[in-house]
Amino acid sequence: MPISDYHISTDQQRFDLDAIHAFLSQSYWSPGISRATVEKATQNSLAFGVFLGDSQIGFARVITDKASFAYLADVYILDAHRGQGLAKYLIATILAHPDLQELRRFMLATKDAHTLYTQFGFTELANSSRFMEIHSPSVYQA
Repeated sequence: MPISDYHISTDQQRFDLDAIHAFLSQSYWSPGISRATVEKATQNSLAFGVFLGDSQIGFARVITDKASFAYLADVYILDAHRGQGLAKYLIATILAHPDLQELRRFMLATKDAHTLYTQFGFTELANSSRFMEIHSPSVYQA
């Protein structure tokens, strides 16, 4: 299927939160996440849906102040639609968004998609010792 058959939208009214939740709750980065948390996170982010017709087949969201910082999260394309350049299309669309220009820092975390993100200028942290975190990996577990 040509990539031109797909489109990306930031209109959250179009998003299929049940589909987004179904994927994210099974992902390695947010196992067991509740639908309510997915809905709240989506509403409070600049979110991007990837669609084939009316069917949502991908998603990503950016947590940002739209001035100096952004964090890319929850990026996925459903398995059946991978291998067509849709992840590249999604990342390029995100990075071109007018609210995400001239940011001082744009971050993300990934276990296995380094090759994708390096194509867009993402690198490993130059000085990881400056960064700190509170990490609660079991927060979504009942």
